[in-house]
Amino acid sequence: MKTSLIKLFDREIDRLYHEIEQYQEETALWIVTKNISNCSGNLCLHLIGNLNHFIGHHIGNTNYVRQRDLEFSTKNTPKATLLQEISNVKEVVITALSNLSEEKLQEAYPIEKDGVVPSHELMLLHLLWHLSYHVGQINYHRRLLDS
Repeated sequence: MKTSLIKLFDREIDRLYHEIEQYQEETALWIVTKNISNCSGNLCLHLIGNLNHFIGHHIGNTNYVRQRDLEFSTKNTPKATLLQEISNVKEVVITALSNLSEEKLQEAYPIEKDGVVPSHELMLLHLLWHLSYHVGQINYHRRLLDS
């Protein structure tokens, strides 16, 4: 399971990088419309914060302190900065997962999710789904608004 999780997180983080990289107009990363309330720039910041917090901090024991409100209120971060932060979080995630034992996957994750304490494995599957979901939103946003 650990090997599969590493491969899937690696793939999905690479997809995130590729989607952000493909924006032709950097300002398009920050476009919102009446029907699209979360722009790709903020979704990217949200994913970086989410992965740094739930995997980096809680599994990899980094000193990351999440500021979730800033993930959605920060605007106009340069594309190059976003790409660097994606590369950084990829290293954090892969390192944390590589150091995680197979046995630990079945143990309780250190915090509750939706009122339940999940196993590490279930939490990681949730985080993988969350990442993939938002990468799909970014893909749609880019194709719709970066023209």
